[in-house]
Amino acid sequence: MAAIAFALGSSVLWGLADFLGGLKSRMFPVPVVLGAMYLSSLTVMALVVGARGDGPPPIESVVAAMSAGLVGIVALSAFYRALAIGTMSIVAPIAATGVALPVLVGIATGDDPGLLRSAGLGAAVLGIVLAAREDDGGALDARQQRQSIALAIVAGLGFGSYFVLAEVGSREDVAWALVLSRVAALPFVAGFAALALRRGGRRPPGRQLAALAVLGVIDLGANAAYNHATTIGELSTVAVASSLYPVMTILLAALVLGERVRGVQRTGVVVALGGVMMIAAGT
Repeated sequence: MAAIAFALGSSVLWGLADFLGGLKSRMFPVPVVLGAMYLSSLTVMALVVGARGDGPPPIESVVAAMSAGLVGIVALSAFYRALAIGTMSIVAPIAATGVALPVLVGIATGDDPGLLRSAGLGAAVLGIVLAAREDDGGALDARQQRQSIALAIVAGLGFGSYFVLAEVGSREDVAWALVLSRVAALPFVAGFAALALRRGGRRPPGRQLAALAVLGVIDLGANAAYNHATTIGELSTVAVASSLYPVMTILLAALVLGERVRGVQRTGVVVALGGVMMIAAGT
């Protein structure tokens, strides 16, 4: 039950971070947004690891954590760009379908979810897919909509890969896994951010830069909750519960931006939440 609680907590934080990150990506270049976020989260985790004084984990955990950071930043870049140009309530659930990868890996490597949790896993994945099936009613031109969906699919594959690699990287030490993932990604993010600014991208003023730093800490909290959940629960179950962040993103998009949550999406949200309740009941 604790693993589910942490996984659901990561969903709430990811949903909030995704919504706010999507909004910021409509104001500033995506690499600049991610650069500020990653720098703040790396600073926080470096202080935590430094204060503890523990050495790095074994090489296999280092490789997995750094690989998670690389695929994670590719996924997040694609996702934030999709959120910036597309309809959030469509993009977020599509990206979440990448949860199929860790579910399959978890079951293949020995997870035994049982009948009730298996039904819950299926319902949660189905709910995520249903939430992505409604179009945007013509609010976007066809080319822009196709581009946002393609980016969301890329993001989903990246998120699914991150879920698997982060679980491996966190087996020895969650804090080191979070540090290493950001150490691997930050040079690429910083390079692309500098390039975007050189090409005329808008530079965040002081207050916006502080907001991006806070956003990085929120995203860090989501990652920390997920990584910890994988150390005390099964990958297939934790990954599905952590992938319910579209619920938060859809609700915020509806409340703040006035995006309409249509019938199929509402059904998907209900089915997904029902799946989580079944997962929790079977734990």
